[in-house]
Amino acid sequence: MRIEKTDYFDQFSCLADRCPDSCCHEWILQVDEETARFYRRLPGPLGERLREVLQEEDGDIILSPVDGKCPMWRPDGLCRIQAELGHDALCQTCRQFPRLTHDYGDFVEYGLELSCPEAARLILTTPSAPLVSREVPGGEEPAYDRQDMALLQSTRDKALSLLDDPARTVAQALSDLLRFAGQVQWDLTGGSLPEPEKCCPIDEGMAAMVDFFNGLEILTDRWRRLLSHPAPGPWREEHRRLARYLIQRYWLQAISDLELLARVKFLVAACLLLRHLGSDVIAAAQLFSKEIENDADNIDAILDAAYTHPAFHTSTLLGLLEA
Repeated sequence: MRIEKTDYFDQFSCLADRCPDSCCHEWILQVDEETARFYRRLPGPLGERLREVLQEEDGDIILSPVDGKCPMWRPDGLCRIQAELGHDALCQTCRQFPRLTHDYGDFVEYGLELSCPEAARLILTTPSAPLVSREVPGGEEPAYDRQDMALLQSTRDKALSLLDDPARTVAQALSDLLRFAGQVQWDLTGGSLPEPEKCCPIDEGMAAMVDFFNGLEILTDRWRRLLSHPAPGPWREEHRRLARYLIQRYWLQAISDLELLARVKFLVAACLLLRHLGSDVIAAAQLFSKEIENDADNIDAILDAAYTHPAFHTSTLLGLLEA
């Protein structure tokens, strides 16, 4: 079985109490059943507190937040569970975050989530490099169609090469990437996916996109303020690296439904939105990921919008890139 990971994967180290936006803030933490059983058997004050805050909600076990924070968060920014019992006592979510695992059966890819500030710094400041690959024993017979996966893998390599071409500006690379995804979509399904019925006039396209994102589920007041007070700036290399991260994370996921073009529209819209918002690109991208990538309903809404919302029409996106 082949294992692939980004070249910066092993460089990640949690900032702990120095983190500017702790993963203990604002999210509702799901706890796996094995860890929940362990917590419920713990003796002493820590066990008593865990039993107070462990709850069941819609079939999931959660740690009920207190004042918008995980109840195990300490004022010094550290986790009470980790401080008293060590890293191995954390639930599966906390042990893994922000590490990503995409298991396709006969190969696995590892990456980092942009929603972690330190991971975002690594993702958006590290020069492009190929995935690091090695072979290990094991693996399973994949459930995917091998021909479709081979097409997605080869075209992802081409997409990354296109994006990294220094002769192309960021906007040119994203435009060419969107057109290329349309060609690949045709090869995958024998036709293109349906477009929204109409596109936006270019001078209205960005406002329509911001309105769309304002209509999604919003977790933090910081994100709402950022959407309400954009400060458009120039294209920067951080936007190119953002696109690289999104290609590496989402391109092969099209094997599940063969809807590649919808994912590339999401990628392009993310870059356009973050350029429009301006501010600190790394901080804005991290917050975008926290609000969007870590909310499955928001991701589904964006992928649906690829077929229905004028701001996600290919002509609208190309017009915004080429304006």
